[in-house]
Amino acid sequence: MELRARLTAAVKQAMKDKATMRLSTLRLINAAIKDRDIAARAEGNDDGVGEAEVLAILDKLAKQRRESAKTYEEGGRLDLAERELAEIEVIAEFLPKALSEDEINEAVAAAVDEVGADSIRDMGRVMGALKAKYTGQMDFGAVGPKVKERLSAS
Repeated sequence: MELRARLTAAVKQAMKDKATMRLSTLRLINAAIKDRDIAARAEGNDDGVGEAEVLAILDKLAKQRRESAKTYEEGGRLDLAERELAEIEVIAEFLPKALSEDEINEAVAAAVDEVGADSIRDMGRVMGALKAKYTGQMDFGAVGPKVKERLSAS
């Protein structure tokens, strides 16, 4: 099932279940997607954003929640941190399964080979290839140093 259709079905189900926290998170997701759709239409793309862009939006929302939860925990606001973590769980339902450490290492090696990277100057191309294939499945902030290390060793 397409991601947008899954989101719509989840919103309807949350309304039926009267799950207010889940419903608010799902509406937040839809609002972020619609904002990006509007921006895409302004740029001349009448269809809005594609599936990959929706995954990138979800990934960004989850990352924002993780950062907020960490900040709240450091500030002693565990109630707010728990709310952020609960929102992450809802967002994560729509993201593909995260890759394991071994799978990430294999993906990095495959991307380096695919791009034909042989120096640190090719890091942007390698990261672009990874983002095209693995959006929502890996934390690119953590993958960057692995790519850099692999290219430095070349």
